[in-house]
Amino acid sequence: MLSIVIPAHNEKENIKGLFNILSTQLKLHPTLQVEVLVILSAGNSDGTEHLQTTGPFHIVKCHGKGRAVQMNLGAQMAKGIILAFLHADSIPPTGFLNNIFETIGDGYGAGLFSYKFDKSGVLLKINEFFTAKDGLFTGAGDQCLFITKTNFNSLGGFNEEQVIMEDFEFWDKIKKNKITYKIVNNDLVVSARKYDYNSYLRVNFTNLVLFLMFKTGFTPEKIKITHNTMLNLPNDNYK
Repeated sequence: MLSIVIPAHNEKENIKGLFNILSTQLKLHPTLQVEVLVILSAGNSDGTEHLQTTGPFHIVKCHGKGRAVQMNLGAQMAKGIILAFLHADSIPPTGFLNNIFETIGDGYGAGLFSYKFDKSGVLLKINEFFTAKDGLFTGAGDQCLFITKTNFNSLGGFNEEQVIMEDFEFWDKIKKNKITYKIVNNDLVVSARKYDYNSYLRVNFTNLVLFLMFKTGFTPEKIKITHNTMLNLPNDNYK
């Protein structure tokens, strides 16, 4: 079984869309065993928990704070031997479920997806290009990490003290422990909404600063303060 864990904070419309997309994919592949766990933040206030759920879809409220806490809770609840961590504002491509099963079936211990943005732009295409390559910035949460539950547990899950760089830290553990992985070149569609509030250069310069702070040992709280100071984001965006 595959367990798709979706941490969410005030993402009701995106969750409804994901349920529809994943339902369609499951109808095309009725033999696949999949469950979908939406883990809401403690501060979620848009009524997502009241959405009607049936079959493999479940919504759970998390009482802890932070996306790492949400994802660890989802992993703990998961019945699957494969875990996939999908952002609520991402759209999985056709073949998404098969890609995950095939990658793990081929003997890889983990994987990521390439992605494209939900709006066009020459500069955005630069970012998109590098998500299909294995490089310094590989491992961002937008790429939908998937991993066997055995490997996830052996690495100790996400570091709940990391309030913003939990995905990069976990990817570092995958590399250090020499877990085999594959980048699936089948683009997720991810939200470019942070570019609606900031310029391309500002977002990417901020990402570089945060990455360097993480690599040089700044505290998670300091990294989060820097993130919030450098970027203009709507008040309900907890990322």
